[in-house]
Amino acid sequence: MKVLVANLGSTSFKYSLYDMDGEKLLGKGRVERIGEPLSPCTVQIGDRKQEITVPVPDHAVAVRQCLAQLTDPASGCLKDASEVAAIGFKAVHAADCSGVQFVTPEVLRAMEELNDVMPAHNPPYVRAMRQLAEKLPEIPLVAAFETGFHQTIPDRNRYYGVPWEWAEKYSVVRWGFHGASHRYISMRTAELLGRDDLRIISCHLGGSSSICAVNAGKSVAASMGTSSQTGLFHNNRVGDFDPFMIPYLLKKLGLSLEDFLTLLATKSGLLGLSGVSGDLRDVTEASQNGNKQAERAVQVFIGDIRKYIGASLVELGGADVIVFTGGIGEYQPDIRKGAVRKLETLGIELNEAVNEKAFGSETPIHSPRSRTQIWVIPANEEIIVARQTVAKLSEKK
Repeated sequence: MKVLVANLGSTSFKYSLYDMDGEKLLGKGRVERIGEPLSPCTVQIGDRKQEITVPVPDHAVAVRQCLAQLTDPASGCLKDASEVAAIGFKAVHAADCSGVQFVTPEVLRAMEELNDVMPAHNPPYVRAMRQLAEKLPEIPLVAAFETGFHQTIPDRNRYYGVPWEWAEKYSVVRWGFHGASHRYISMRTAELLGRDDLRIISCHLGGSSSICAVNAGKSVAASMGTSSQTGLFHNNRVGDFDPFMIPYLLKKLGLSLEDFLTLLATKSGLLGLSGVSGDLRDVTEASQNGNKQAERAVQVFIGDIRKYIGASLVELGGADVIVFTGGIGEYQPDIRKGAVRKLETLGIELNEAVNEKAFGSETPIHSPRSRTQIWVIPANEEIIVARQTVAKLSEKK
């Protein structure tokens, strides 16, 4: 069975094609600048990489273009597009809807209901899913929601101190996100260490960041809340923020609520605090060149990570493993070093020499003296979505 896994942006379409008999990655690619006069379309199959530039007006055409490249007689890996059993989406959030769902009008309406809560994610996914359902009805569409992994979070870590009817009627609870990443880290760490009873602190650090406490394969606490703007601050999103400052700042800044929320969702986080960039590499470089504002932003980011690691240690009663993943977690040794600094009395000790050389591959980076193991493990979110898609198709049969 072959499954296409889709990761959508407002003007982009990234994909991976798997043969689930053996979970082999057959090809991957991306279509960018969707809706512009010309869109770069890249596909890589094995060592062969091909890029063409053609008009791609919408996501349905992007999917057809990717299938055309994957079925190219000279360089493709499929004989026919009908070999694709389903498209699985790494979807984010929907009202009163989680886990793995077939994309139906009801699911799309549930996603649309949270457009204001997930402005960067839900609108492009809904548009693309609707286009694909209409124009490619022969291919089943499956949404694997990021919140699904966190359905095991206990009540003590799920609810806010707000009127109960908000949670009951409007699902104002801590949903948690990056579920595919944290699920993969949980499963892969258990495989590497040969144990299924591990207490894991999974640190997904990238353009969007979150920390999850996992006990025996189940999420028990997560840094993100009802929306993906919360928890640690992100590349350009605010993270945790005092809501009582909103009316005060609306008056001071002379902004509408809509403009203010856009500011929190697009001009805040690392970008807003540093004044340099939302890319940690740029901010770190500026910090090293003496930019005090950039240095402060890096230290606040590390402080946020430490805060949630500490909370996870309390929730789990200690940790067997701390795992770093995501673009920052895998490639920024200084951030990893800062995150576990001065935790030796808790049995958490880094091997600094190994840490400095660990980039993007499965690597243990703890000292031999450390009671808690520390690892760098690249997450494979796509294979998780592919597995969930196959399971959903089997359920239907």
